[in-house]
Amino acid sequence: MADPPRSEVFPSSRLDNDAGALFVLQSKGEWWHAGFHLTTAIVGPTILTLPYAFRGLGWWLGFVCLTTMGLVTFYAYYLMSKVLDHCEKSGRRHIRFRELAADVLGSGWMFYVVIFIQTAINTGIGIGAILLAGQCLEIMYSSLFPQGTLKLYEFIAMVTAVMVVLSQLPSFHSLRHINCVSLLLSLGYTFLVVAACINLGLSKHAPKREYSLEPSDSGRVFSAFTSISIIAAIFGNGILPEIQATLAPPATGKMLKGLLLCYSVIFFTFYSAAISGYWVFGNNSSSNILKNLMPDQGPTLAPIVVIGLAVIFVLLQLFAIGLVYSQVAYEIMEKKSADTTKGMFSRRNLVPRLILRTLYMAFCGFMAAMLPFFGDINAVVGAIGFIPLDFVLPMLLYNMTYKPTKKSFTYWINMTIMVVFTCAGLMGAFSSVRKLVLDANKFKLFSSEVVD
Repeated sequence: MADPPRSEVFPSSRLDNDAGALFVLQSKGEWWHAGFHLTTAIVGPTILTLPYAFRGLGWWLGFVCLTTMGLVTFYAYYLMSKVLDHCEKSGRRHIRFRELAADVLGSGWMFYVVIFIQTAINTGIGIGAILLAGQCLEIMYSSLFPQGTLKLYEFIAMVTAVMVVLSQLPSFHSLRHINCVSLLLSLGYTFLVVAACINLGLSKHAPKREYSLEPSDSGRVFSAFTSISIIAAIFGNGILPEIQATLAPPATGKMLKGLLLCYSVIFFTFYSAAISGYWVFGNNSSSNILKNLMPDQGPTLAPIVVIGLAVIFVLLQLFAIGLVYSQVAYEIMEKKSADTTKGMFSRRNLVPRLILRTLYMAFCGFMAAMLPFFGDINAVVGAIGFIPLDFVLPMLLYNMTYKPTKKSFTYWINMTIMVVFTCAGLMGAFSSVRKLVLDANKFKLFSSEVVD
């Protein structure tokens, strides 16, 4: 195995012949573009899982965990942007999470740890986005053709075909308009779902509400840590350095504005979805609140037009999410396969890009069709992926870069966050794997039934 990059080989001039930097992570964006990218990476259909996460925590602990995760991730992303700014001013501009970690921590193995976790997260989300988009198509199809014979894997194949076409957009920056629409779509389906929940809760058809937790102490503990892992996965993104790389230099101060834009959307969408969904359905909340509004038996609990629009908005945003989380894979491919002496759209670079990105999307689509129980893996991804990258490493990188004194408040708050979330990640991973084991008898390859 080749030696990982070391700090002395991180001058900014190294990017001049780096195809991943020149073609995929082009530095042309403004702060609002970064805000669009961040919002697409964080505010997705997974927010419709928040009532389900509250089911394992209850009202009080649910609010505490949601607020704490929001504050900690905003703080963590701000610290990471400061570390990136510091490195850029020192002549070592970083556009990749893995190189930043290897440079600041001075440890070669960190390069491989970060790239492994990032690859697992990004590929997992790519698979999940295709699976959920296939489900959305299946929902619309079954509503229009109740006796239809098409299966889930066929809708997944359709979604994959569209993703193959969209994957040929050459750079992260070229997604800025798509991600602006994605932000509006997230606001749109959140508004529709929240309105549907409030209308149902105030109607005479409101379901019976029960907010009790698991009867056993061990069950409550496992459910709580699983819920914490789910919330961590929802808040996580794991690609902040790559997003900041799309900003036109100097990037100093721009990322904070992008974060403020993103978290303004988060405040509206996360709290409204969590409160309205859990208020109406309580501990009967499904892993996707749309499923509660569309029960298998009986009529839908919201106007069909409202649900239809929400499903369409979710479907369209999933394409944007799949594209955003594919950029790290594309950057790795481009760095190895492209020739910087040729143009981005030259035959020499266009053919490898077409082949490699098509193969990547085909792999994600195949895995989505084969593993329709991927929702259960979401909490595991949050525990072993997002928690280290988004709740631990930013604080460690900041302490290593700025070296606050051990008597300072900043040092101790960073250390506290690292310790608390490392423990939460370990417990969350155990709880999530436990749920996978308990649900294992429901898993069927290439099934049309998605495990809740």
